[in-house]
Amino acid sequence: MTREEMLSYCLAKPGAWLDRPWEGDEVVKVGSRIFAFLGSPEGEARVGLKCGPSREVADEWLHRFPDDARSSPYIGRSGWNTLRLDGGIPDDELIEAADGSYDAVVAKLPKRERPTA
Repeated sequence: MTREEMLSYCLAKPGAWLDRPWEGDEVVKVGSRIFAFLGSPEGEARVGLKCGPSREVADEWLHRFPDDARSSPYIGRSGWNTLRLDGGIPDDELIEAADGSYDAVVAKLPKRERPTA
């Protein structure tokens, strides 16, 4: 999967929008919260996603894909992982991870910020 494919997939989610909160980095938000960190368009093809409600659950990705998944800096303790898009993780699993991250973030949004579609 390419970075552009992941970005397009994430932006197709109800209420999703592209933001650039830090110079050179792109994220996809729903409401006021990030659900996908894509980094710089010129950088490594990777995505940061919420892969579980806790570090222990998210660690399953690290065990299954030791060369392509790592705990995200700063927010990893909350279940966020960085996944390589051009590595050994199958595209359908990357899509499933993006869906899970989106759903987890939407569930925590105040009702007024949740997408209606």
